[in-house]
Amino acid sequence: MSFATRFASLGGTRGLATALAVLVSAPVLAQTAPTQTAPAQRPAAPAAQPARPAATPAAPAAQPARPAAPAQAQGAQAQQNAGPTVVQVKAEPSQPEWTKVCGTDQNTKTEICYTTRDFVSDQGQPVLALAVYDVKGQQPQKVVRFVMPLGLLLQPGLRFTVDQGQAVAGRYVMCLPNGCFAEAAVKDDFIASLKKGANLNVSVQNQMGREITFAVPAAGFGKSFDGPPIDPKVLEEQQKKLQEELQKKSEEMRQRMLQGQGQATPPAPGAAAPAAQAAPKP
Repeated sequence: MSFATRFASLGGTRGLATALAVLVSAPVLAQTAPTQTAPAQRPAAPAAQPARPAATPAAPAAQPARPAAPAQAQGAQAQQNAGPTVVQVKAEPSQPEWTKVCGTDQNTKTEICYTTRDFVSDQGQPVLALAVYDVKGQQPQKVVRFVMPLGLLLQPGLRFTVDQGQAVAGRYVMCLPNGCFAEAAVKDDFIASLKKGANLNVSVQNQMGREITFAVPAAGFGKSFDGPPIDPKVLEEQQKKLQEELQKKSEEMRQRMLQGQGQATPPAPGAAAPAAQAAPKP
């Protein structure tokens, strides 16, 4: 099963959009909070000073004009000093290990393997998927491919690095309703570092231009990359089980929505009559 098809069965548009809304809105609120509260706090000092002697009336009058400039300076300084928001993701619970899948390109007769895993937020919502392709043959290639959440800026692309190593630039290829695909060619030294590394840090920009870094755990990657591929029958069974779990969750969500709609149903017209009759007519 292809990487694209496999990921499409793991979450859908709603899960990705919800996860992104939480991750993107949090840093924006954190940025705007200081500029909203600082002006409200500073003018309080002049208001508390009328008890001073009349010989110093100019001091309170001169101070209300000060908060605007410091507040703007503080807001700009906070944006400059704020580093990327780091989001630690975790492996999809249904994937205890990285999965290696191999097949043969029917056109070129070239063997292609990819080692893949899907990652979710702390709430279990799909965030991103990752696959490292190993193309055999006369011109061997190694390619890292991602499925990233919707709502990110596409033009800057993305950057990824193993721990604190050298960053690799990736570009977006296409977007589908359940996410945007990005990729980059890598060399053997990158694969070697990923096998030993703790995290693959994937940096992107949200709609506000704020950098977000997804810290993707790399534990177990090397074992799966160098190990044998998964048996196609086992993979099919895993996909079947996962599909059943997704259908179960979908049904549970539908039931909760129906229950919520039942609770929000307005009272019958007869129930409102006593309240209306309680008020005396003019």
